[in-house]
Amino acid sequence: MKNITVDELKERIDRGEKINLIDCREPHEYEEANLGGRLIPLGKFQTMQLDEIEDLKDEEVIVHCRSGKRSMMACQILDQMGFSDTTNVEGGILAWQEKFGK
Repeated sequence: MKNITVDELKERIDRGEKINLIDCREPHEYEEANLGGRLIPLGKFQTMQLDEIEDLKDEEVIVHCRSGKRSMMACQILDQMGFSDTTNVEGGILAWQEKFGK
């Protein structure tokens, strides 16, 4: 697992890079504010219900949550499942909102 700052993530988004972004928060949190990634709550990681992203095992997967704790756990689970390139967004959506607003 690697880490990425919100500044680095925004630069990559602004450059138009293809990014496999996963939000591991709960649906109500996603509705309040999101960065446009796939919503897969942490509970699905914990029960390994991840068929929908199986095709990303050999690609970079960037995971974020509210503050960076759940996404770190999600990255660790993905690593254990054989995902080769997981990245945690440091500070999560709170850091994003602090830096860039909603």
